[in-house]
Amino acid sequence: MLNRMNAIVLVVLLSFFSCEEKQTKDGKVEISGTIENAPSGAIILSQFTDSRPLVLDTLVLDDKGKFSYEVAVETPTFYELNLYGQKSVRLALYNEDVQVDFDFTKPESLVIKGSEDTKEMVKIENLMEAYQNKVNALNEAYYEAMGENDTETIKKIQTDAMALESNQSTEVKKMINSMGDSFASLAAIGLLNPKNEFQFMDSLANKLDETYPDTKAIVQLKQQLDEMRALSMGQVAPEIELPNPEGKTVKLSDLRGKYVMIDFWAAWCKPCREENPNVVALYNQYNSKGFEVFGVSLDRTKEAWVEAIAEDGLKWTQVSDLKYFNSAAAELYQVNAIPATYLIDPDGKIIGKDLRGPSLRAKLEEIFD
Repeated sequence: MLNRMNAIVLVVLLSFFSCEEKQTKDGKVEISGTIENAPSGAIILSQFTDSRPLVLDTLVLDDKGKFSYEVAVETPTFYELNLYGQKSVRLALYNEDVQVDFDFTKPESLVIKGSEDTKEMVKIENLMEAYQNKVNALNEAYYEAMGENDTETIKKIQTDAMALESNQSTEVKKMINSMGDSFASLAAIGLLNPKNEFQFMDSLANKLDETYPDTKAIVQLKQQLDEMRALSMGQVAPEIELPNPEGKTVKLSDLRGKYVMIDFWAAWCKPCREENPNVVALYNQYNSKGFEVFGVSLDRTKEAWVEAIAEDGLKWTQVSDLKYFNSAAAELYQVNAIPATYLIDPDGKIIGKDLRGPSLRAKLEEIFD
């Protein structure tokens, strides 16, 4: 995928809270613990407000390596303990005291006692860290292959990246389902791709909203999902009406009655151009069975656009307003990286997103074969 740079990007939205109906004994929560073999430095406690950290205080260990701090918690709130700049521990606090124990000579020694939501968050952090390590490894291999212009390896890495994301989504959903009504699921939901997991996220947001009404984090999540609803699976794809290379205005709905892949691409996009031969082969194989492609170019000049169409042998409908990422269609479909695709059925409903390579072939085989 290309978003002004060639990279595999992991975007993680973190929004951590914990809530129950009962209040704490006095509206305060005690954060305590024991830190063994601590290096020089300090423990810094921060509070997150709208995902931005606000430093509250510096905590001090006594001669036995223990610390204790009381914080007023009026609403479910996320905090972070930065242990000497070497380890971060995120806490979801509302009505339970929490104890954090850690030994710097033992990286896996972190123990959380108290807040049940915080315990769930530790599991999420571990899952996220393992995923990030795999993404980093793919990034390294990707840049190395790019430097050597090894197209076969690049394609394999892109396939591996899609498989990794799919497997990660499965694991994240399993974890969320195991949490019940825990607010920690809001931390895990940020690990999902809303393009592909909209229904799951929407269902979870509604469930949490019933359990914890008028909670800021859930309200924000529901607002974000409402903005994406028009592009979710099962929805009728928004109309695109743009000129083709001859200047004639063409509509996406003109292809109603067929399976159509909306393909956002550009002549300057190397991954797009590398994918074009695969799309050409699939188009030739399935066009007679009812498969069409509706290409939407994010080029800036007609010359580059038309030249790329000819060079890559693209036989299908092509449209563009030549406005780069400011294209009306790109804004309508919330496209900020290419290649990007939407697959729609004969009724115009979205049935697939970001399918390419093996995943596109598998989907077309499922439909036509």
